[in-house]
Amino acid sequence: MAAERDRDPTMSDEKPPFPPEEAATAEATPPAEPAPPAAETPTGIPTPTAELSPTETPTPSVPPPHAEPAIELTGLRKVFGGVAAVDGLTLRVARGRFFGFLGPNGAGKSTTIKMLTGLLSPSAGSIRIEGVDPAEDLLAVKRVIGVLPEELPLYERLSGEEYLLFAGRMYGLSKAETRRRADELLDFLSLGDDRGKLIVDYSQGMRKKVALAAALIHSPRVLFLDEPLNGIDPVSARVVTDLLSGLSKKGVTLFFTSHVLDVVERLCDEVAVIDRGRLVAQGTLDEIRAQREVGGDASLEDVFLKLVAADVKRPDLAWLG
Repeated sequence: MAAERDRDPTMSDEKPPFPPEEAATAEATPPAEPAPPAAETPTGIPTPTAELSPTETPTPSVPPPHAEPAIELTGLRKVFGGVAAVDGLTLRVARGRFFGFLGPNGAGKSTTIKMLTGLLSPSAGSIRIEGVDPAEDLLAVKRVIGVLPEELPLYERLSGEEYLLFAGRMYGLSKAETRRRADELLDFLSLGDDRGKLIVDYSQGMRKKVALAAALIHSPRVLFLDEPLNGIDPVSARVVTDLLSGLSKKGVTLFFTSHVLDVVERLCDEVAVIDRGRLVAQGTLDEIRAQREVGGDASLEDVFLKLVAADVKRPDLAWLG
């Protein structure tokens, strides 16, 4: 392991231009020339910089209400083997929203997130993230998003600390800034004592936390979270939810999926519900209650079950008990 660390590319002075998802492609691509200082593009997304100041962490500002949405889907469709997993999905998510994206198993939530983050190409329809179409400039999108997938494709032969250093360098952060942010994230998520342990030896909750840290290290404008609290202990879950709520107040857009509806009800200021790949409701909980003519005290779970026409009654299993 010591020899591997001596050859660790993450601590090189050369800054790789790709985020972690592009690392495999980057190995076969000549290094890019250092980029000029950040400048605003017509879409409002800064071009990548060669170095970030080691003393500054960019904080997104909350845009005016008329600003372009952070996420916009129009007629989005994905077909597998003749079956539409996502079928004509259209929705807009304003910047700074803590947005809950809900649906029963198989409704198309994970497929939608994979299309939004460039892991799948749509069969039809369009996507814009911070004003950019991923089909036209996927790298520009990846520079401003963070992703915590339900599955955790981590490099298990790196330690938690090495993985964060690798992620920061892949996003173009300087060595000093990468080290500073990695140290803060490890301590914040109670991973400081295990920073040198290989990820293969981490528990599921620790893996989830280091993956979240990697999704945050470049200070994304839009954060996609697929079941982010699964496997995390209650103390860490409170720390994480407080962190996410704070990010939303700073103008970061959070696209959040979970089957724990009381958590969604507590955290999210807007929700969308899909069923069989189609949008069945979108709005605040009060707006959806009014649309579906349910009582003002109905929980999100009550509303959700009505929206997806769920049959929760089952005959008793007489042989149990």
